[in-house]
Amino acid sequence: MADRRRTLEKQLYRQMKATAQAWSLLAPGDRIMVAMSGGKDSYTLLHLLRMLVPRLPFEVELVAVHLDQRQPGYDGRPLREWLERSGATYEILSEDTYSVVVDRLDDQATYCSLCSRLRRGILYTAAERLGCNKIALGHHRDDSLETFLMNLFYSGKMQAMPAVYTTDDQRFQVIRPLIECDEARIAELAGLLEFPILPCNLCGSQDGLKRDAMTALLKTLEASHPDLRSVMARALGNVRPTHLMDPDVLAAWQSRPEHVRPDPEPAPTLVRAKAEPVASSRRRLPMAPRDAE
Repeated sequence: MADRRRTLEKQLYRQMKATAQAWSLLAPGDRIMVAMSGGKDSYTLLHLLRMLVPRLPFEVELVAVHLDQRQPGYDGRPLREWLERSGATYEILSEDTYSVVVDRLDDQATYCSLCSRLRRGILYTAAERLGCNKIALGHHRDDSLETFLMNLFYSGKMQAMPAVYTTDDQRFQVIRPLIECDEARIAELAGLLEFPILPCNLCGSQDGLKRDAMTALLKTLEASHPDLRSVMARALGNVRPTHLMDPDVLAAWQSRPEHVRPDPEPAPTLVRAKAEPVASSRRRLPMAPRDAE
């Protein structure tokens, strides 16, 4: 079990480090808020970041922040005790977003969107107060694929989750160091490290969510294509704008700098097949002169 834990830890650490380097997620002087939901992903994120940061050639600070949303049955003590034992710098906030969500939405509505907007606003306010310039979220590869499918099927747009983006008000960068890590390994490592997982009693209590449908779809397709998620993840980084139907994307692609994926030189056509007609209309078609070939 210890060997398996070390193997998973090494695999996820290397993938996260590669993502951080490829997308320049960490920089000298960063003070990063690590958003801790109490789920397996955010525990793993903080655990791996605390392994990586001491090995960087520059200074970076981490501040773990957890929001108590006053959900019924909530007990944040296991998370708080784990943070204390780990020696992490942390802060626990408390705000009753639960009542706001259930008051504004009926039982048939999906809680996730409003809940995440409220939580995001609170975290942004805390990040500014704490002097953080970046906010790290625990989204992984499977979150990105499910988001892509949801946008494709339900919103009519091709959009997933980027490794990094700047907030609309330009105050923070939001980074996703685990965005290329697969969920199955994260879940297994979280179990072996015995993270004290906090259940979500809001969206976790709802059935028939669109994201659940996307998860089920991916599992069904994986039955005949085991590498499906890896292939889909590669596709998100291998876009061909000339074969899509968004004129703005095509225009931006055509005006790209020369160093951005240069167009390869076309290979000369050495042999052309000649298809001789076997039937035609009664009207005689004009023939090109022989010397035009």
